[in-house]
Amino acid sequence: MERNNLYPIFLKAKNLNVLIVGGGHVAEEKLTFLLKSSPDANVTMVAPLYRDGTIAVANTGHVTRVDDTYNDGYLKGHHIVIATTDNPGVNMKIYQDCRSQNKLVNVADNPPYCDFYMGGIVTKGNVKVAISTNGQSPTTAKRLRQFFEDVIPENIDDLVKNLNIYRKTIKGDFEQKVEKLNEFTKGLVEKI
Repeated sequence: MERNNLYPIFLKAKNLNVLIVGGGHVAEEKLTFLLKSSPDANVTMVAPLYRDGTIAVANTGHVTRVDDTYNDGYLKGHHIVIATTDNPGVNMKIYQDCRSQNKLVNVADNPPYCDFYMGGIVTKGNVKVAISTNGQSPTTAKRLRQFFEDVIPENIDDLVKNLNIYRKTIKGDFEQKVEKLNEFTKGLVEKI
């Protein structure tokens, strides 16, 4: 049985510099989901042309657009790179340049050339759930995202905030605090 061995992390995108190479439909989709999840992300886009929709999305965030073709000089100062061009040769060059400079890279729709995937994400206040299909089926991740958006209650953020306040009042060492919080929250996952 195949297994998803990806390690999920939640990045503070405002502390990182993201480069998106391309200005078409795929670039717009990647940028849209990035800004939806992390509206304070710092993004640079490089492309000779941009779709009007891509420009509109870019104008909603901290996005710098550069009208140019890709060269490896654009990698300088960027931590994460997303290649979305419609030219497989350019995307492969971006991948190789990122490998040689130790940059995290995602070549859109090409899982073997991705250090990370941009999966489905559900956000309700402070609660965020990320869904990965190991790059196998973005459509399944989308459907699971829709499911969890419906299942997770809208007031989950109130619970999280109240538990944070309660956590600060608990006496004892770390293990005792964890035990009390586990007891207090077990009702969240008990079957009826």
